[in-house]
Amino acid sequence: MPASVKKGRLRIYWLEKGSDVPRASGPTIARWQLGRQIKAAREAARITQIEIAEVLACSESKIYKLEAGDVGINRGDLIVMLDRYGITDEQRRLTIFDLQQQGKQRGWWAKYGQLPSNYSMYVGLEGAAVEVKNFELAVVPGLLQTEEYAHAITSAAWPGQEDEVRRRVELRMARQACLTEDPPLKFWGIVDEGVLHRRTGGAEVMRAQLRHLIDLSKRPNIELQVVPFGEGWHPGAIGSFSILEFPEDVHSPVAYVVSQAGDAYLEREDDMRRVTLTYTHLHAAALSASKSRDLIAAIARDLG
Repeated sequence: MPASVKKGRLRIYWLEKGSDVPRASGPTIARWQLGRQIKAAREAARITQIEIAEVLACSESKIYKLEAGDVGINRGDLIVMLDRYGITDEQRRLTIFDLQQQGKQRGWWAKYGQLPSNYSMYVGLEGAAVEVKNFELAVVPGLLQTEEYAHAITSAAWPGQEDEVRRRVELRMARQACLTEDPPLKFWGIVDEGVLHRRTGGAEVMRAQLRHLIDLSKRPNIELQVVPFGEGWHPGAIGSFSILEFPEDVHSPVAYVVSQAGDAYLEREDDMRRVTLTYTHLHAAALSASKSRDLIAAIARDLG
């Protein structure tokens, strides 16, 4: 399977389509593709998850996670699975082993140190996505933040921990490469108006951040809207969330929801319908992109 490296990130070619258009992925896409391959092979061999779990002396839930691409698989177990499934074609086995090796590699973000598992998972999904729909209630979306703004909110979250603040800000800035690399991520952001008035980092930092938002909103792959105060209560008042979309033959959409009870990833159809409906309502309540840009500019002027 051909692979290439660009901007320091692992890139793989879409296995199913045979496309020669690469996507930044880290190990995420490789694990998904490997999971699809071994699941298809198991089903073709008419072997159940319970049966292969017994062969590997592991739990059925582990097989489910392997096939979903949630976890990596060691080469020994993979050889046993392929043999049991009757996969003898040498080229197919080499392709699957290549995916297994890519899935074991650490993501590009690993150089920024140990991250909470939920956060590292999000960074991996974001790098693999083709489109992200994001709603933020209290802060500017991470992909649209200036370095000074990011430093201000990160310092408030980790007071007195300058090394932690530095590496997290550096990671956030590195994440923004997905907006300009080829092909760029399509980003659709909606923010509550309160985000624009909150003087995070002081007037100077906030003014520069607002001007940055105006500049970014003019890019063809970025759509930015504001839900004005005049709308009153809206469904986004419950909390911030993102919807990450991938090529249809790679993975179904995933929602990332932030709450005081802990961050959660949603994939079930009924959950995705609910989150997507909420985003649709927010889009209807928000100002158009041009009017949102005008509002951001007016607030920036008021800051002097």
